[in-house]
Amino acid sequence: MRIPFDREGHRWVGVEEKRYADGEQGARGMSWKGVTRCEIFRAIEGARFDLRYFEIAPGGYSRLEKHQHAHAIVVIRGHGEALIGDQVVNLQPFDAATVPPMTPHRWVNAGDEPFGFVCPAESPRDMPQPLSDDEIARLLFNEATRRIVEIDG
Repeated sequence: MRIPFDREGHRWVGVEEKRYADGEQGARGMSWKGVTRCEIFRAIEGARFDLRYFEIAPGGYSRLEKHQHAHAIVVIRGHGEALIGDQVVNLQPFDAATVPPMTPHRWVNAGDEPFGFVCPAESPRDMPQPLSDDEIARLLFNEATRRIVEIDG
């Protein structure tokens, strides 16, 4: 199966762009801004994963969350930062990053153009969880991670 990519539009042909997440943004750290997702494909015969593309607009960021499944991403567009555990890493096109299970993480656009990355994910998978008060306190105490945690006020 081939899903062609439109280089001018930076989208896969026939793949719908969706909201990053549904539901309430009320829990601390679970708000997000300027993020879309495309499900390039859902789990197919012989594979137990979905292939997704996330794009974060300038000034945007994902939820601050954790979950049982691991993440692996490959950046294909723009520049970003990732809070992964107690570190903040800079990301640029073709960099890869991993997030172990139950590790706090957040993706942030650090540039003036869209920041996009491909992210395979287990299917089915568990739902994201907000961080505990203790986890947030540790990240706020760490100077490197504080500004990423506080990005949503």
